[in-house]
Amino acid sequence: MGLNNSAVTEILSDLESSRPRREELYKFFHQHPELSLQEDVTAGRIREELEAVDIEVHRVGRTGLVAVIANGDGPTVAARADIDALPVREESGKDYAATDATQLDERSGAETPVAHACGHDVHISSLLGACQAFQAHRDQWAGTFVGVFQPAEETAEGARDMVEHDIAEIMPTPDVYLGQHVLASVPGGHVGTTPGPVLSSAASIRVVVHGKGSHGSMPELGVDPVVLASSIVMRLQTVVAREIPARETAVVTVGALHAGTKSNIIPDSAELLINTRAYDDGVEKHLHEAIERIVRQECAASRSPREPEFTYYDTYPLTDNHPASTAAVRESFDAFFGERSVDMDPVPASEDFSVIPDALGVPYVYWGIGGFADQENAPGNHNPGFAPDLRPTLDLGVQAIVVAAGAWLAGDTL
Repeated sequence: MGLNNSAVTEILSDLESSRPRREELYKFFHQHPELSLQEDVTAGRIREELEAVDIEVHRVGRTGLVAVIANGDGPTVAARADIDALPVREESGKDYAATDATQLDERSGAETPVAHACGHDVHISSLLGACQAFQAHRDQWAGTFVGVFQPAEETAEGARDMVEHDIAEIMPTPDVYLGQHVLASVPGGHVGTTPGPVLSSAASIRVVVHGKGSHGSMPELGVDPVVLASSIVMRLQTVVAREIPARETAVVTVGALHAGTKSNIIPDSAELLINTRAYDDGVEKHLHEAIERIVRQECAASRSPREPEFTYYDTYPLTDNHPASTAAVRESFDAFFGERSVDMDPVPASEDFSVIPDALGVPYVYWGIGGFADQENAPGNHNPGFAPDLRPTLDLGVQAIVVAAGAWLAGDTL
């Protein structure tokens, strides 16, 4: 397998002429951010853009979309873009910023600020551009290209929602599943990937421990869950430091501790919100077993009157790039981008990207694109100021998808 650079160059030959239109489209998505599983306007505009160039589109669930471009015999390549935004207020200072964008959160019933502070608007624009490029230059490639526009990545629900709504029956089974993310950790104008673990697995755990309420002046009459929860927080710091081998990477964070209402009242319960990250499924299992063991033993030591309660949520699988497929993508990146194709260090963030290819039983490759020329001062993803440079980022996103898919669809045998 090798990239036919002349074919890929021809597929991408409209980038300059289409740039104003693509930038306008990007700004539309940026200025109309929508919460997870509520991306109705976004999905409607994506469908409109695809149907305008006669691309077959299928709805999957409420807001998921699958675009299929069949072009004769050959491999099938799928590429995914996540389409949801975050419940934050934008502070990028861009003249096209969605500073005042709000949306009614259907779960809470509250109006909340919304912003594309993670770059999913770049992903949408990039995949739309790639679909349009493949459709416009069908004489330069063979096979089937599938664009998967996935909702609700930010809540770890979207990929599973598409699986539950029978995406496997709607799209042809791909030979490889591709995905990308705009990042501040990759130099601006560069693409980077790596075989093996590239994004960590993640889980949030809500832990409720029980005490016995009492007056603050008579602690001996109660069981203090504040002291109990504090002991758990301190003991959890030993899990990574003393139970995980130094060669492995793991994170255990207690992000919130809620207990009590008044200084002289000992409450009857406390809640801890814990987050874990790991690049190995065995390490993740160890973290969760250790957390439950420590919580239970600290409860026993504190004379807790009830067993603790554990609720796992916002769980993200490991993103573990397939070695052979990643090598093919990297070879194509090197051939097309030259020195702008780089190694990417694993990122301790997490994604639901791998859920769909795992459900389909196909290999996948995930990479990063650099979104900021001033990398040193670039805000990280989820920062209210996160808004990548339009140029060359929007072009780069389209190029990366076409070049990666071209390893299968526009190979040197054409």
